[in-house]
Amino acid sequence: MVAIKSQGAVRAAPEVGGNADLLRSAIASSAAAVDGVLEAVLPRPSGRQARVQEAMRYAVFAGGKRLRPFLVLHSARLFGVDDSRALRVGAAIEVLHTYSLVHDDLPCMDDDDLRRGRPTTHIAFDEMTAVLAGDALLTLAFEILADARTHPSAEVRATLTARLAEAAGHSGMIGGQVVDMLADANFGVEDVIHLQRLKTGQLFEFSCEAGPILAGASAEDRARLRAYAEEMGVVFQITDDLLDVTSTAEKTGKKVGKDAEAGKATLVTLLGVAGARAEAARRADRAIAALGAYAVRAPELSGLPLFLLDRDS
Repeated sequence: MVAIKSQGAVRAAPEVGGNADLLRSAIASSAAAVDGVLEAVLPRPSGRQARVQEAMRYAVFAGGKRLRPFLVLHSARLFGVDDSRALRVGAAIEVLHTYSLVHDDLPCMDDDDLRRGRPTTHIAFDEMTAVLAGDALLTLAFEILADARTHPSAEVRATLTARLAEAAGHSGMIGGQVVDMLADANFGVEDVIHLQRLKTGQLFEFSCEAGPILAGASAEDRARLRAYAEEMGVVFQITDDLLDVTSTAEKTGKKVGKDAEAGKATLVTLLGVAGARAEAARRADRAIAALGAYAVRAPELSGLPLFLLDRDS
């Protein structure tokens, strides 16, 4: 056991959760494993539709930490689910997440030309191809979940499909994107947190619930991991907003200073850098507390919120 320090508080934590290098290694290992599945499920460019298939692969293999698949994998391991099933669900959430990034970057949305250190999909290809590549990635996510290789039980597959549709749809990520596009200086703290829980948090919630769904675990198990994900998602978004203010495009791989330029309200603009960091630390503590006994059994999950507090990209 080692100590984890957060805002002056010291707590005991399992070795992986308390060591940033070990957690970084666990994230990299998970990313490599899900990349292998993504390589298999993504179409190889061929025929007259090759351009959109090439754009799909370009967007997915642009890099990234693959945090959502990481959450699927380690929530599943809590319940003894085979890694092969968890990684297929991880691939599904990653292609759906990538679709959202491709569309967020479009001129009609955030109008970004840099993502993960290279040209965004609509810059590398064209706007029409980017729209269709995003659409294709969205539908591929549900194709993966519906496949019997993801789980032999049709009921489990249907539950995963329905939960992801809910998390990604009008009352989840898409709803959050609409709110984000309307966010301005009149938004308060609770407005911003509501936005973040929809746009970012819902996909994290699905990722953490996927483990108990795959295992046929109890509603209580799903609720516990969902509560963890709610808080962890806020931590992730606050730290992302902090990077927009404190980091550089070279480190983050995308344009910084966008929120201030657009006049968007974030917890950083509302609370200041120090206040936002304090709020992120408070939310990290709440995420770990939500895990309860699972915190010791899943040090990768309990260590992640505090790991995110120190992220620089």
